[in-house]
Amino acid sequence: MRVVQDWCRARNEACMAPGAMNALVEKLAPVADRIAPSATDMIRRDHTKVLAAFHRYDPAASPQTKRALAGTICLALEVHAQIEEEIFYPAVRELDGQMVDKSIPEHDEIRASIAALRGMDAATPEHDAALMRLMRTVMHHVADEETTMLPHAERALGARIGELGARMMKRRLELMAPRAGEIARNTAGALSRNTLLFGAGALVAASLLLRRRLR
Repeated sequence: MRVVQDWCRARNEACMAPGAMNALVEKLAPVADRIAPSATDMIRRDHTKVLAAFHRYDPAASPQTKRALAGTICLALEVHAQIEEEIFYPAVRELDGQMVDKSIPEHDEIRASIAALRGMDAATPEHDAALMRLMRTVMHHVADEETTMLPHAERALGARIGELGARMMKRRLELMAPRAGEIARNTAGALSRNTLLFGAGALVAASLLLRRRLR
């Protein structure tokens, strides 16, 4: 148990230290260059993850769980849209401006839906309905990108797809670092009580095993 307590204390101190997250981003940047997927693969993975999060949303869940999961979805969509608009869309615009001109209004519609959703009480049916509307909008946007824009970009951009992916990975780290606390709260809030208990039990068991090996 002492191992767990020490680890938690060190983690919290690191998170509270001034500039800690910026320092972490700088350390991870070279790693991002090596492990970053291509731009189009990253976009597809983002789509898959957010659609999976939508399907985890249960109107019968507690307001806390629904609020946390909605927060996770909203943040993921905001970061995804900003990265696309800053890095990927300008490259695509060089090939076909009409594709980008169609996608930008869809992003604006998603942002408006997110703003409305965040102002709602998660205990109300209106919150559930707003999240379902957001899901339908996102699904339509994903279908457009994955059937038209992404294949076209892969054919036309060639090797640039990898370089764009590395830039997008770095930008993601920069955008998410200041919101690490929000991400952690949403992640914990979206987990069921049984999942949390299982995770805590597994961590304690691992620490006990480690202590035995170190004796």
